[in-house]
Amino acid sequence: MAFRPRKRAEHQRINWVPHPEKRVLGFAGYKVGMVQLAYIDDSNSPTKGQEVVGAGTVVEVPPLTVYGMRLYAGKRSIGDVLTEDENILKMLGGKHKAGCEGKAEDVRLLAFTAPSKTTIGKKHIERLEIGCGGGSVDEKLELARSLLGKQLRFSDVFKSGEYVDVVSITKGKGWQGAVKRFGVKKQRRKATGRVRHVGTLGPFHPPYVMYTVPQAGQMGYHKRTELNKRIMLMGDDPSKINRPGGFAHYGVVKNDYVVLKGSIPGPAKRLVKMRLAVRPPTKDVKEVKVNEVIL
Repeated sequence: MAFRPRKRAEHQRINWVPHPEKRVLGFAGYKVGMVQLAYIDDSNSPTKGQEVVGAGTVVEVPPLTVYGMRLYAGKRSIGDVLTEDENILKMLGGKHKAGCEGKAEDVRLLAFTAPSKTTIGKKHIERLEIGCGGGSVDEKLELARSLLGKQLRFSDVFKSGEYVDVVSITKGKGWQGAVKRFGVKKQRRKATGRVRHVGTLGPFHPPYVMYTVPQAGQMGYHKRTELNKRIMLMGDDPSKINRPGGFAHYGVVKNDYVVLKGSIPGPAKRLVKMRLAVRPPTKDVKEVKVNEVIL
């Protein structure tokens, strides 16, 4: 499923994995751009203890507004419990099925983003479900109730040095041929009169074209999940991360931010969802010593 089906993503939902610790398991933000980080390597590589320079991706994470909680019985939703704040409810519209907390087997937070607080030009909020951790349903319900109607910040959810899984939608490249889409070899000039096409569509039997045959089609705009992106830096002072004149294709960062190690899918301004890593390389959370951010 890392490569097929190669069709346009229909949604960006996350599979939430149960966690024994009583905590919120995810957050969302907007991809800004990339920077270089000079930091002290704390791994077991040959450069351990030395300063190394590597790439990092900046994600702007304005506060999320928690407007309710969704109750589940197995994999089926049995209703929602919303906040009583009328100002928040006016922003949502639509109807919600009331849920019964006594029948719940799992609980997830309902929250929405605040793109209007950024410089990306988007006005409409984006809703999402966020998993809750806890040893029992009562612990999850208690956590969800305590957050209803409140603002949730990135620093309330994650710590510097933790590992997260990133869920995003890749850059869309539209309809492309087999050579660019699958990297098949071009035909020689005298073969068939055509160069950028597939030489064969398969064997004589089975007497149909199999789905594995490289053919033209949609390339990009696929939902992808990348595991174990380490939180290198996080803060609430945008002046420490902003470039003079702002980031290309994005602008200036105005809210809280986080810098993840390496690259993540998608173009600038795209919604990025982060969850607590389901299989981190280590359980020890050590803050990374970042000496310099090279903009």
